[in-house]
Amino acid sequence: MKFMLTLLSLVLLLVGCSKDDGLPDAIQAKIAELKKSPKQNPPAAVYSYLYHGQVVYTISSNCCDQFNYLYDKDLNIICAPSGGFTGRGDGRCPDFAANATQEHLLWRDPR
Repeated sequence: MKFMLTLLSLVLLLVGCSKDDGLPDAIQAKIAELKKSPKQNPPAAVYSYLYHGQVVYTISSNCCDQFNYLYDKDLNIICAPSGGFTGRGDGRCPDFAANATQEHLLWRDPR
């Protein structure tokens, strides 16, 4: 019985510690880069959304008055829906706030 519990615990540990967490490689690499970088103020955060039928990602900027870019799975910039001097982004996706759904916090810098 003890052996079975140990085996079950090991299986759950391995399943629960999935290396990729289902995230695209480019997003994982960006998070790894942020972890190695100096702490941002406010702390860096990565969110996912469903927008126009595709999963997209936002990565917060390092400081004030900078754009918060929206990326595809390959880390290509789609637009900047927020941030910048006005706080309203670069104007290339003005419908983001109204049409983005399924917001999920994927990672926030705990430092």
